[in-house]
Amino acid sequence: MILVALKLVLTPLLIGGASLGARRWGPVIGGWMVSLPLTSGPVALFLALDRGPSFAATAAEASVAGNVAIVAFCLAYAGVATRTGWPAAIAAAGIGWLAAALALQPALALPVGLLFLLVAFILVVALRVMPAGAAEPSGATAPGWDLPLRVVVGTGVVLALTAAAPTLGSSTSGLLAMLPVIATVLVTFTHRHEGAEPAIGLLRGILTGLFGTAAFLAVVSASIQRLGVTVAFAAALATVVVVQLVALSVLRRVSGEAARRSVPRPA
Repeated sequence: MILVALKLVLTPLLIGGASLGARRWGPVIGGWMVSLPLTSGPVALFLALDRGPSFAATAAEASVAGNVAIVAFCLAYAGVATRTGWPAAIAAAGIGWLAAALALQPALALPVGLLFLLVAFILVVALRVMPAGAAEPSGATAPGWDLPLRVVVGTGVVLALTAAAPTLGSSTSGLLAMLPVIATVLVTFTHRHEGAEPAIGLLRGILTGLFGTAAFLAVVSASIQRLGVTVAFAAALATVVVVQLVALSVLRRVSGEAARRSVPRPA
């Protein structure tokens, strides 16, 4: 009963806080916040408490690999969004995520450290090819149902995955924890109400933030069986704070340079 209560309190707080930050600081920083391990982190924690450290370690390693599926989601959306509307873009992104998730199966046999390096390399390449997008808030007003929908859907995913974990198995549970649920809600709303450039800016922020998410999950996977749940998650949290602060610094610098380049020079 205590574990269920924790799921119902912790997950909405994480998702709600990140969503409000996205509204306050614009699409790029919002994407960076959404890319925090808001679903995969709680899933890993609850699996460790419910199923044991070994199960959680394998699930967290699968979630590390799942970052590549998020990359495919972002690149597919951005590639289609520049030419058409959000329905076609989200369809392409969903297909991209599924194709990448299926292709990732052989990579799950890699050591978690090597898997993390592979994910980091793919993220660097993806950021090189991803368009810059818009960085500043557009001023568009979010509908009243937007934030509750994100909280309800995100919490529902965590509850469903942790409940189905014994049937799904550790690797499948970890991979499904990387379903881009919150990203889907946020990017489609942004694209529909603000346009393709802010939506692409949000996706660029997500890609930048995934370095921290991958590092968090890799630390959990590598240490939870040796150090225990408390120490492993404390180390993972410390790691994600450092990595995300570095990523935020780089993101702000790149966004600032892009904004300066977009200002017309006087004749």
